[in-house]
Amino acid sequence: MVKTVHVFPHTHWDREWYFTTSRSRVYLLKDLMHVIDNLQHNTGYDRFILDGQASLIEDYLKWRPQDKNTIKQLVADKKLIIGPWYTQTDQFVISGESIVRNMQYGMDVCNELGTYMNVGYVPDSFGQESSMPQIYRGFGIPDTMFWRGVSEENVNHTEFVWKGEDGSKVNVYQIPSGYYIGGVVDETQLDKIMHQEPFASIVKRSTTNHIAFPNGFDQAPARKDLPQMIKKLNTVNKDFNFEVSSIQEYVDAVKSEKPDLEEISGEFTNGKNMRIHKSIYSSRSDLKKLNTEIQYYLVNILEPVLTMGKHFGVDYPQGAVNDIWKLMFENAAHDSIGSCVSDTTNEDVYMRYKQVRDISTNLVEVTLREIATQIKKNKKYEITLSVFNTLPVQRTEITKISFYAPSKDFDIVDSDGNSVDFSIESCDDQTEYISGQTIQLNPGEKIYKPEKIYKVIAFVFAKNVPAMGYKQLYLSENDNKNKAIENINDRTLENDNFKITVQDNGSLTITDKNSGKVYENQAVLEENGDDGDSFNYSPAKKDMIVYSTDQPNTVSVSKSKLVSLAKIDYEFSVPRTLKDRAQKDCNVKMPVSLEVRLEENSPVIKFSVNIDNHEPLDHRLCVDFATGISSKVSYADQQFGTIKRPVYREKEMKSWEANKKNWNEKPISIETCQSFVSLSNDENTISVFPKGVREYEIIGDDYSTIRLTLFRTYGMMGKVDLLYRPGRASGEKVIATPDAELRNDLSFEFGLSISNKKFDDSDVAAKAKDYDTPEQYYEYADFLNGRLIFNMDSVDRTLDENGSILKTNGNLILSTLKKADHRSGYIIRFYNGYGQKSTNDEIVFNKKPNRVELVDLKEDTIEKLPIVNNTVKLNNITHAKIKTLYFEY
Repeated sequence: MVKTVHVFPHTHWDREWYFTTSRSRVYLLKDLMHVIDNLQHNTGYDRFILDGQASLIEDYLKWRPQDKNTIKQLVADKKLIIGPWYTQTDQFVISGESIVRNMQYGMDVCNELGTYMNVGYVPDSFGQESSMPQIYRGFGIPDTMFWRGVSEENVNHTEFVWKGEDGSKVNVYQIPSGYYIGGVVDETQLDKIMHQEPFASIVKRSTTNHIAFPNGFDQAPARKDLPQMIKKLNTVNKDFNFEVSSIQEYVDAVKSEKPDLEEISGEFTNGKNMRIHKSIYSSRSDLKKLNTEIQYYLVNILEPVLTMGKHFGVDYPQGAVNDIWKLMFENAAHDSIGSCVSDTTNEDVYMRYKQVRDISTNLVEVTLREIATQIKKNKKYEITLSVFNTLPVQRTEITKISFYAPSKDFDIVDSDGNSVDFSIESCDDQTEYISGQTIQLNPGEKIYKPEKIYKVIAFVFAKNVPAMGYKQLYLSENDNKNKAIENINDRTLENDNFKITVQDNGSLTITDKNSGKVYENQAVLEENGDDGDSFNYSPAKKDMIVYSTDQPNTVSVSKSKLVSLAKIDYEFSVPRTLKDRAQKDCNVKMPVSLEVRLEENSPVIKFSVNIDNHEPLDHRLCVDFATGISSKVSYADQQFGTIKRPVYREKEMKSWEANKKNWNEKPISIETCQSFVSLSNDENTISVFPKGVREYEIIGDDYSTIRLTLFRTYGMMGKVDLLYRPGRASGEKVIATPDAELRNDLSFEFGLSISNKKFDDSDVAAKAKDYDTPEQYYEYADFLNGRLIFNMDSVDRTLDENGSILKTNGNLILSTLKKADHRSGYIIRFYNGYGQKSTNDEIVFNKKPNRVELVDLKEDTIEKLPIVNNTVKLNNITHAKIKTLYFEY
């Protein structure tokens, strides 16, 4: 039978890589003009796929707005095929909300021009994340086409059904040899093309008589002679009929034959036939840290704060939020977020993060101010200190903040006059500076101006802060209730949950008071060589591992009622270069400071690490936690929900060992998470919560130690013949990346949780969410107006001293609370964060909504939900399931 070969013209267009976005856009302008000309005037050239990312067409129209109507017509005629993504996003490093918003924004751009390709096309993402089937289905997308992550060891055919972590299913149409295989065609071999590799294997693995033939390459223009080439191909190939087609037409043709498809499940990170670059999770650790911090801030702080503001009469700055997310989408493109780019491009990535950070923190500041100044104020006090909780559960916890006090002797009280515990870390006189900053719009108005002003950094213990709401606190002058954190001659930290002892070798011994179990050799720092590049970590061929337990250290401990701090200073001696490492020559210093923080009642031990990394090159620093839990699987959170991963990929490693030449990458077990990684058994669960690089590996003879990567450094974009990635270089081997050596002062934070219960009873996801979502404080007094916080008009104080907009039972994990994209109300999204079990929850609204709907990820209505006593119930939410609701007042 004659097989149909669907030739779909396309380009894979990296917006930035070894080149910058600016350079890329210049060439895009030229090439896309030629694509449009071909589609309009080149007979037979009537399809072109613009890489599945709408950002390209948006970039083009900024410089060629006169072509908008032409493009609309080409889209309507199904000649120019755009979307559904905004950028070709990564799937592992970025958050679930980033993926969802990327798709939403891309669809919006495409809809303005007509429509979008309803296929989840990701030709070059480095693996496929297991939330994607649910995300695709949530957008009404039943099919996906990708390249990386699946080999014949996973599935026999190139068309199959993919079952995601939550059970959602999509059809997969894999391009197993890449998106570029039909981009360069040897015209002297046209009669053999389908009988030679890679097409011979593609034909063999196809389930139907329809074959995908992608015709395009990286940053490639349209091939003008494609119609003529197809005529030649049809002339010399009697068993195949070649035709210009599209991805959607190919998918529809395969479906028309109703093949019986295999089903496989989970995430796809098999690197046998293509490179997955699994350890890209720690490339440019400084930028990965920024990405982590900013993603947390946007969904955990910014959007809930703006939603609270809207609820209390403050305008929701939708345009600014769109700009923020657009910058994040640009950085979420697979090469950009992977940091497998040039130093110059990474400068652009950093600048976008800086813009997002600056805009988002200032939006939060002004919104908190606009809410705080509406809250009723006890006239007895001049200074308010409003605390805001952006989680949907009531909270009692300690937060480190800075504020200004009119005296060294003061108290913090709540609206009932009850003292709020706090401990002062520092108190500096800034009277001259602050007094000189104050500006009065009406100079004749009498305002409060204290004689002295001190900048205070303190730990504040606010109790019973309302869910998704606020609590009004006050500074009370001349009340000597403050307690300083004092240095003591001790090596132990202690609260109700843990006792921590710093040993002579700098390691920690942690006693879990709830179970009596003792955990030794905790928080051991491990430094080793990195012979890799911007795409892959790879150990040095002659490596040397240096442990903190072998380094000189000094310990200082300070305590108050609320917090205990231990600071361990290590004088690391490490090799300067890989050559020095091979010779076991530790010839440079790398000072490291590890701070351990234990707060009253806290179930999480908090760590920060500061490193002077100016001297050593090409190396990696990790921190190890020996859990005592020997396990075959780790628990970690993915984009939405929890996934269990093997700690050792036995089947893949056997295949690798048997025939390494057939593998593009060694099947290592270096993995990534979103906010936690855990080892667990029926009696204990130990979890690490990273706030910077989110890369881990389970190590040790019995696979019981969690190793968290802090940072790694390298000096080249691409290198050849790595231990973990043999053969050619990925990227460009001639491009040096000296900035990736991170020769600077570096800092990273992470947390540790120990539970004497199994995983599903330890609320790990909820603890991680709480750890990543600090309460927000806003101080207000008249004397602070001016250059320090800008001046604003006064408003009436009409809000109660304590307020909330909604609450839940906390069984589901809040993903976002934001304004709806195209309607007047709000979107709130949750997911099940447990390892296996289903759960119920409810949303109790402070004010009854007029409407609550279950919606999809496009925010379109699925069904209207009943509201009983201001409450909407969410029942039987199964493992890793997303639930998105729309509500309006």
